[in-house]
Amino acid sequence: MQKLKIVTIGGGSSYTPELMEGMIKRYAAFPVTEICLVDIPDGAEKLAIVGKMAQRMWDSSPYDVKVTTTLDRRAALKDADFVTTQFRVGLLEARIKDERIPLSYGIMGQETNGPGGLFKALRTIPVILDIVQDMKDVCPNAWLINFTNPSGMVTEAIIRYGHWDKVIGLCNVPVNAMMKEPKLIDKTTGELIFEFAGLNHFHWHRVSDAHGHDVTPDIIEAMYHKDDGIPKNIHKVPFIKEQLLDMNLIPCGYHRYYYRAEEMLAHSIEEYNTIGTRAQQVKQIEHELFELYKDPNLDHKPEQLSKRGGAYYSDAACEAMMSIYSNKNTCMVVSTVNRGAVPDLPADCVVEVSANLSGKGALPLAFGHLEAPEAGWLQLMKNMELGICKAAVTGNYGLLLNTVFMNPLVASGATAKQVVDELLLAHAKYLPQFADTIAKLKADHVTVKDPVVNELLATGK
Repeated sequence: MQKLKIVTIGGGSSYTPELMEGMIKRYAAFPVTEICLVDIPDGAEKLAIVGKMAQRMWDSSPYDVKVTTTLDRRAALKDADFVTTQFRVGLLEARIKDERIPLSYGIMGQETNGPGGLFKALRTIPVILDIVQDMKDVCPNAWLINFTNPSGMVTEAIIRYGHWDKVIGLCNVPVNAMMKEPKLIDKTTGELIFEFAGLNHFHWHRVSDAHGHDVTPDIIEAMYHKDDGIPKNIHKVPFIKEQLLDMNLIPCGYHRYYYRAEEMLAHSIEEYNTIGTRAQQVKQIEHELFELYKDPNLDHKPEQLSKRGGAYYSDAACEAMMSIYSNKNTCMVVSTVNRGAVPDLPADCVVEVSANLSGKGALPLAFGHLEAPEAGWLQLMKNMELGICKAAVTGNYGLLLNTVFMNPLVASGATAKQVVDELLLAHAKYLPQFADTIAKLKADHVTVKDPVVNELLATGK
């Protein structure tokens, strides 16, 4: 049997058991022989716990697969066939900063939207480019399957600045939609045809039945009466129905941050002032999961994992790897090079679209032009993404300000600049490209306002 090596960077993630489950159930078509979980020293304890849990899952299966763990990324990558990435630079403490600093000024603080989402990209892109360089050296034929957020921007940087085209960007949001929406109109997933187009966390889709009839309006109507499958981490404010019926498209759940910005911001500020931001809540969920993972008798993915907002990410990664390995030509929603599928955006930029996955990678399916309002949103958001990717590579402070000021969730001006400056200070450890700017901010006695963030900084986190 051909050797098939999988390397997972960020292997100590709470999502890793789902990744193992996905590979176990696909073993007949995707016969893994070696799995290596990689993490950093700060994640060593979680890596050890997850590594043992992962091995128990395989030991309880019919398959003889060895799971190894290491902190030596380059050694792990040697001769890999597939590399999956699911890491968070700065751990959950960094996400807390991304959320709390903007919210302390009445600006949306969220993992992939608003200033916090842009700063997550700034921290992540240099690391992913280092990983790509290692792959070029020690596993040049491997495929990179990325579901590190913000997935679209990270995938863009891999292709544009890493010059690595064997990459697929993934997200669980389309998976959720395709699992839940058929039930809204009493159909099964296999009975409906989904077409997606846009950007990661900023896409729309339309749906047809098996005879090609558009059932998008039927699903829109049903969304207001049944569970539409919105991810656990998004506050469920209803979209304005007339808006959706006019566009005859179903927006991504994250569009609530833009189409219902007022309500979403109010809810986030309320949580900020009471129970804590989403990252603070997730820390408790993570703690509970790892306590479960420590149980030497647990050999399957626990139900509690579904409480994490990214459920089904890992399963999507397994499906993508199997489709490439088996040349299966599976239709999936991925971040990949546009190639004209969304003609309102440049052909060479990364989009999130329906695509066929085969041994050649992702072949995007043409969606066609969007109407003016959606096209306008899309062009603004894509150019913002391109700006932040360039800022992440260059450390250009002026470009960073220009890009943050473009964000529809940010009112440009002195307050927005203060938020940018505080985020730079709070994440200084992970933003060496902005070292000169950060030194100047310190010299100018710029300080962080939020007390929770200051507590984290005081402990070196």
